[in-house]
Formats: sequence, structure tokens, C-alpha cells
Amino acid sequence: MKNYGLAAIGLIILALATMVFGAWTYEGQWGSLGTGNGQFHSVMDVAVSPVSGNVYAADGENNRIQYFTATGSYLGQWGSYGTGNGQFNQPFGVTVSLNGEVFVADSSNCRVQHFSATGSYLGQWGSQGSESGQFNAPSGLALNSNGNVFVVDSINNRVQYFTYSGIYLGQWGSQGFGGGQFLGPWDIAFAPDGTQYVSDCYNNRVQYFTGGSYIGQWGTPGTGNGQFNCPHGVAITTDSNVYVADSSNHRIQYFTDTGTYLGQWGTQGSGNGQFYLPYCLCLNNDGTRIYVADTFNNRIQYFNWVSSSIVPTSLGQIKVLYE
Repeated sequence: MKNYGLAAIGLIILALATMVFGAWTYEGQWGSLGTGNGQFHSVMDVAVSPVSGNVYAADGENNRIQYFTATGSYLGQWGSYGTGNGQFNQPFGVTVSLNGEVFVADSSNCRVQHFSATGSYLGQWGSQGSESGQFNAPSGLALNSNGNVFVVDSINNRVQYFTYSGIYLGQWGSQGFGGGQFLGPWDIAFAPDGTQYVSDCYNNRVQYFTGGSYIGQWGTPGTGNGQFNCPHGVAITTDSNVYVADSSNHRIQYFTDTGTYLGQWGTQGSGNGQFYLPYCLCLNNDGTRIYVADTFNNRIQYFNWVSSSIVPTSLGQIKVLYE
């Protein structure tokens, strides 16, 4: 038996008395392959309105945006294949502003389109190219607290940012393997302090920035904890934990804001809580539910955080700690 003093044992009891365990557990899902209401063909991204709590989904190969209640009841849609206002060619990213308006990365049309909460066309910007304000396959996008729109310009290996109405403000990134460089970046998310996190898909890592200046990164290729196989989506909780859709590993991993591994869930399959190439994810407004775009299963799954506390009542309950 290890010789712990009474004071040490007391500290162990106190620590266990306040220890809280938790896990993300499967709560529900909706969607199947098809073109009908509530069906998908490669659901690429998902976003929650901070105004209504409704869930918006980028239905990539159906070239439309669909929206639902928080538990998946169909509410409406807009979009069709084409290049006109309100039409799409592979919408890959969707995000919702603080006032409930919707921005869509219209990937193969190389533009961003802007809509009301119910799909009324409000504007657009972008064209194909590599100049400032142009795009080559834009994917993820997000708004910061000032309402500026940040767009991951995937094939151009950079992040560009704009005013709310689409006026170009700046950019960072280039093709490569170094800090601040990208190889197929896909998504961006903001921590509460404004730190920017970008999933760097083919470099199998997450990088983070302040004002576009490189701060750090984590991840290597592989299947172990903290490793990635083409990560796509990234989302951040109010306590700055970072969630990553580790797409080709068919799982969700989560980390502290500097990349310390915290946990994961998911395996390849079509059962509850399993995934087939999950591309993106988002949290609801209070951070208690995560929605995952389970892309090749053509569905959205959602998970709830369940926590529990352990309160020891005798030394027998901590016997394992000092034997």
C-alpha cells in the first residue's frame, strides 16, 4: 500500500467529490438520400441561427439550402442548379449572422451569396480567380463579432475576409506546409476571444491565428488521438474547446484551445452515432447540442452533452487510488 498521509487522502476525496464526468451522447437525426423535403444528396455544412435556433443545411448536390427546427422538422428551402441570383453550383458552406441572415459559400460558382432567414436574395460577391476578392472553390465561412465575413478560399489556399456587404478587407495564407500556409483548408471558426481556427485538410492539422497572424497548430496524419485524416469542419464552444470533424477517420475529436486532446466519438458506419465522411459540425446557441453533417450518410445527426458527478461517501470508494 502506498503511504499517503491523511491530508493527501483528504485532498483526493475532495477532488473526487467535485469531479464531473461527461460525454456527448446520440440524441437524434434526420435525413436520407433523395431530393424531397428533408432529404439530402451530400449534406456539406450545417449552421444554427442565433435568432431562431433553426438549423440550416447546405444540401450540396441538390444545390439548395434547407432549414429545419432544432430537432429536424422541415421548415423550408431555396435554391436550384444554376448561376443566377439565388441559384447554386455545389453550396459547400453556410453560416448565419447575429441578425439571422444567411451566407452561403457557392463553391463551384466561386462566390458568396447573402440571403434573409427565409431565403430572399440580398446580394453576392466573388468570381473565379486568384486575385483579391476572387475565389477558387470557397468552402467554410464564418462571421466575427464585428460582422465581417471570413471565407476559406480552399483551392487558393488562403482565408479572405470582407465587410458584411462584401467589400474586400484582407487575406492570409499560401500553399505550403509551414505555419500559416495551407494545403486544402476547409473551415474556419472563432473562439470567444477572436482567435481564428482553420482546418488545414491535406496537411492533417488545425492552425490558429490572431488577426490572421499564425499562433500555433496541432495534428499529424494518422488514426490516433489528436491525429487526423483530412479534417474538414471546426467548431468552438463558449469555453473555447475546439471540435473537429475528422472526416476520413469518420469521427469527431475535441481539444482545448491550444490542442490538448480531450475526447472523441464515432466510427465508420450508418448506425446511430456512426459516420460516413462527416464534413462539418456546429453547436446550438447554448453549447449543449452538436449537429454533425454526416455527409455521405445524407443525414444530420445531433448529440447532447450529458454530465455526471461522483461524490464518494467512504474511503472504500477511493481505495483503488492508494492501493
